[in-house]
Amino acid sequence: MTRSFDPKQNYEASKQAIGYVARKDATQADYDRIGFMSGLEVHQQLKTERKLFCNCPAGIYHDHDDYHAEIIRHMRPTLSELGEYDGTALMEFKTRKEIVYRINNETACTYEVDDTPPFPVDRQALEISIVISLLSKLNIVGEVHVTRKQYLDGSIPTGFQRTAIIGVEGEIALRNKKIRLIQLSLEEDSCREISDVGHVRVYKTDRLGMPLIETVTYPDMVNPDEVREACDYIRFLNRSTGLVRTGIGAGRQDVNVSCRGGHRVEIKGVAHTQWIPELTHNEAFRQWALLNVREELKKRVAEPANWKCRVEEIPFGTFSFPCDDIKEANARGEKLYAVNLPHFQGLLSFFTQPGKCLADEYSDRLKVIACIEKPNMVTSEDLNPLIANDDIERIREITQAGTQDAQIIFWGPDEDIETAIDVITERSEMLFDGIPPETRKSFEDGTTIFERVLPGADRMYPDTDTAPIPLADKYIEELRKRIPEDISDRIQQMAEWGIPEDTYTFILSKNLYPVMQSIIQQLDYSPRFTGTFFGHFLKSVVGKYKKSDDFSFNRLYDLFRFLKEEKLDPEIARLMLPLWYQHPKMDFESLLTQLKFKRYTAEEIEEKVPFLKEKYAAVGRSDDPGTMRKWVMGQLRPVALGNMNLRELAEKV
Repeated sequence: MTRSFDPKQNYEASKQAIGYVARKDATQADYDRIGFMSGLEVHQQLKTERKLFCNCPAGIYHDHDDYHAEIIRHMRPTLSELGEYDGTALMEFKTRKEIVYRINNETACTYEVDDTPPFPVDRQALEISIVISLLSKLNIVGEVHVTRKQYLDGSIPTGFQRTAIIGVEGEIALRNKKIRLIQLSLEEDSCREISDVGHVRVYKTDRLGMPLIETVTYPDMVNPDEVREACDYIRFLNRSTGLVRTGIGAGRQDVNVSCRGGHRVEIKGVAHTQWIPELTHNEAFRQWALLNVREELKKRVAEPANWKCRVEEIPFGTFSFPCDDIKEANARGEKLYAVNLPHFQGLLSFFTQPGKCLADEYSDRLKVIACIEKPNMVTSEDLNPLIANDDIERIREITQAGTQDAQIIFWGPDEDIETAIDVITERSEMLFDGIPPETRKSFEDGTTIFERVLPGADRMYPDTDTAPIPLADKYIEELRKRIPEDISDRIQQMAEWGIPEDTYTFILSKNLYPVMQSIIQQLDYSPRFTGTFFGHFLKSVVGKYKKSDDFSFNRLYDLFRFLKEEKLDPEIARLMLPLWYQHPKMDFESLLTQLKFKRYTAEEIEEKVPFLKEKYAAVGRSDDPGTMRKWVMGQLRPVALGNMNLRELAEKV
């Protein structure tokens, strides 16, 4: 490595070379330049009493240590009917993972652990999926066929997920365009992962088998904001039926992203839609960066097929000043190896994501495939060097490096070394092709890491254990009567009511529209006041206070009906709600008592105005009438709140 080479400068230079712009500064022109394209797979659990293919209860969760038995399994690949191995299966086999399932008898049975064939499909789940398909303007299939979709990471004990297509070819209407839907499927949920350390991955089976729907869009979104808007729309649409589960883990989405010349990459399990814009932005530019790496390699390597890396075992005593991570690896009895990458100088420190470079692509795969926990390597181009230049020069001599080569130094248990070398070699060779098809795990900061190889298109095949289910036209038309208004219709109605647009997301995400509509139409409250109360004040309460499990948003109708019957001004609800939100078993009179509320007539309140004006004048304050009115209103507000409309009182003052 030449001393003139500076990895940090190279990182910044490569960032500029690919034209990376921060998410907040990006325009549509930036996304058009790199050919941004994205689609969605939105998952939502259904509110059913039992699981999809057995009689175990749905929606009951256990703590990590609340289980009755453990089952240990190892996944092994098998040849397909065409005599081929699935790439994902081969990758998982390399990991030599021991899969541990923790089972609680209350929520799991022999079906969950693949010892019993499936029971008939839960009819409640089937009906809900048809209703939501109709709401999504999808064409309902004439006959439901259950298929098997391979899942080889151990998240499903059978190695496959039972799934069935319910509707095809629909659409949703965003503000400025329509997004086409490919299909909606009804499928069983997977296990909850507890831990994944080394060669042991642990799951809980309480969530396994719960019914959920998957709504899949075409890659019609051309910028990150459209991706989030489409995802929010689908989730709001699902919730508008009142037939789906909500809360942590009940809804999640996989986001497919590519750029021009790239490949579909799936960002798995995005928990919050607000993460989507940053994640999709960074993934598109990550691919753009990898394509730039490919073009640079084409200039440097005339015959990629003949490119080879060189691997040498390195004695720990090679380092004059080994970093702490290398010292600890030596203490654990691990092996240390160096890999020389010909013509790779300047590439390991090439920008890929904010705070990440190409070297991270290697480190991530060593963790996932070779099961070597991080930290697991250093390079000749670390942005924050952990080993001295002299030590790098020694590594270069041992690996017979050329002047334009780069080096990776990694360590791990002896039994993982061969896999680790394969991982580094394979990831290097992939750079000559551009973008490897893979799934990636998301983080709140908008970055991703490698999760596994993207499954092939032939991962689905018929499930011979479940008979087809015909869907009669009469049955579908009966279900059509249960469809609520379209989300776009609700948005249009709120706009006509004059409800502020910044309230829509909260109202729709919590499915508050039906109860809000009842308060407006049946109790004759002001739409603007009601919408603002729900979208601003209620949102604030939800963010500040811990919700009691007994509280239901639908009971807000009862609160406003009480205020109407008692002829109390609805502003008092702002004082009552925080207390009621935390203690929903209190009746409304008790809430008022707790707040020390006293009833006054409008006349009794107005009678206090002359006295307060005299008191104001007596204390010698400003003669400005506006200042006087503000002071008087401040004195009267605690008494008037709930008893009299404050605007009317201001006019009286």
